[in-house]
Amino acid sequence: MGNHTSVQEFILLGFPGTWYFRFSLSVVFSVMYALTVIGNVSIIALVWTTAHLHTPMYYFLCNLSFLEIWYTTSCVPKAVGVLLGNSQAISFTVCILQLFLLLSLGSTECFLLAVMAYDRYLAICHPLRYSSLMSNTFCSQLSFGSWLGGFLGISVLAFLVSRLSFCGSNIINHFLCDIDSLIALSCTDTRLVELATFFVSIIVVVASCAVTLISYIYIISTILNIRSAQGQRKAFSTCSAHLTVVTIWFGSTIFLYVKPSAPNSLDMNKLVSSFTTIITPLLNPFIYTLRNREVKRALGKAFNRP
Repeated sequence: MGNHTSVQEFILLGFPGTWYFRFSLSVVFSVMYALTVIGNVSIIALVWTTAHLHTPMYYFLCNLSFLEIWYTTSCVPKAVGVLLGNSQAISFTVCILQLFLLLSLGSTECFLLAVMAYDRYLAICHPLRYSSLMSNTFCSQLSFGSWLGGFLGISVLAFLVSRLSFCGSNIINHFLCDIDSLIALSCTDTRLVELATFFVSIIVVVASCAVTLISYIYIISTILNIRSAQGQRKAFSTCSAHLTVVTIWFGSTIFLYVKPSAPNSLDMNKLVSSFTTIITPLLNPFIYTLRNREVKRALGKAFNRP
């Protein structure tokens, strides 16, 4: 399949509306981006400087926070420029690169969330063997495998998209380079790309979601068998934050990507993408802070230091 691309750059439309609306939205995006970076950097720094948080659970949380910083950085600054109207053009190469980064980091997040669910399964269902099962070496292997799998899986998809021909309109109805938008603009047969997108989504999203779901079935079953109410609350508190993040992330990701063909409504994609790329990375630090006793205790000690 040859690359006969005649379009050298795309124009990102962003969100329609008056200049004042778009300016207000750009301010909201900028504030949320700053809070996202500050929140996730704070979690990494807190875990790094607090000895009793040096456990597999918080090691994976640091990986997730690091990922969220780059995930939102790969699209929000550009989206702000698009909203302000001074950076709507994006070259074909940069567009493919942004697509690759967003999908790769998103896939890595799916794998990391599944790994974190498996970690909670071992901690709650096999507490006596947890230290030996979840060793430092195994933690590193799971983390490395999540990053490697996320980027390798998407590299094939990004290559296929880069081979599409774009010889008509170059206007993307989005604030970022979304795969459905590129498929809609292509003037060649996109069935192979759509099929590859569907299968990669099944492998990445559905498989990691299945691991997470099975882990939580065992976790909930074990928690319900704990006799004391205090013991149940303590066990559930260790995974409630992760369960909240999983529900938000997988719900929106399945809507966006697990489908046999491109959806009809690109506007709906735009709204859901705003949720996954801007709101979810912002919510994660607050969810893990407000719903986790150990993190709240560590934060309290950090602020009370002389």
